[in-house]
Amino acid sequence: MLALAMTLLLLATFAAIPTGIGVCYGVNGGDLPSASDVVQLYKSNGIGLMRIYFPDANALRALNNTGIGVTMGVRNEDLRTLASNPRAAAAWVRDNVIAHHPGVSFRYIAVGNEVAGGDTAAILPAMRNIRNALAHAGLADTIKVSTAVHSGVTQGFPPSQGSFSQSYMGSIARYLQRTGAPLLCNVYPYFSYLGNKAQIDIDYALFTSPGTVVQDGDNAYQNLFDALVDTFYSALEDAGAGNVDVVVSESGWPSAGGDDAATAGNARTYNQNLIDHVGQGTPKRPGRRIETYIFAMFNEDLKTGAETEKHFGLFNPDTSPAYPITF
Repeated sequence: MLALAMTLLLLATFAAIPTGIGVCYGVNGGDLPSASDVVQLYKSNGIGLMRIYFPDANALRALNNTGIGVTMGVRNEDLRTLASNPRAAAAWVRDNVIAHHPGVSFRYIAVGNEVAGGDTAAILPAMRNIRNALAHAGLADTIKVSTAVHSGVTQGFPPSQGSFSQSYMGSIARYLQRTGAPLLCNVYPYFSYLGNKAQIDIDYALFTSPGTVVQDGDNAYQNLFDALVDTFYSALEDAGAGNVDVVVSESGWPSAGGDDAATAGNARTYNQNLIDHVGQGTPKRPGRRIETYIFAMFNEDLKTGAETEKHFGLFNPDTSPAYPITF
């Protein structure tokens, strides 16, 4: 009986711990399921982590007491106000975090997503004000504050030569190191391949290369995902923030949209290999599981931009799989 009780306790403990794979929940689609149905879809597929891009009240209510770990975004358009007004930041935390805590298992607040232009100056002040508000509520140690960036903020090849190409990133990196927060990185081998087909083989982008493609000192790279992540690690080291971890806050592959590489077969290959791979770490960080969020849960037909942007979903709006995938 004691052994059975211990087994059940261990199972309950493991069930409450989010897995290393999450999925981004975007809502730019018509006829998407209700938030409560979406949360049930996460649970039925064993997806233990969710990223939302703004304080979605319907999603937050549906997430209550589910144990799903949540990364919640601050809209880019709110950054300047939150950067210049600590009271506005305190109100944001009160209304969007404290009001739902501890029922919602917040992990990270992403202060902006791929911020560009003059708004980049507001990222760090907004991060500070949001974190100060969390600290005042006693939550800064459990809910980490960061920002989500894309690979365009880095430069250098091979990965060991990575550095930040944007001057504002150094101070952000060092702040993350002081506060013990990770850098949230949107990592897309698809876009790297699309922009440089002459030099990047699609097998390298899809995790299907049979052997080493890039030798970087003692580190051998067989896939582009690892190379992009390790470029971020090198950039953090170069900025004096080598203890900052990387969380892959977006990664995915489109299943349609006109480009030759955007097929259901390639999307399934990439995302399934990504799921199977992230537990291994990278050549710079072997054995360290990479917390990773696949983009995205649904095909979103209301998204603007290239047609492929509408076809990154793992599921269709009727909740049927866009292609087979196993979590």
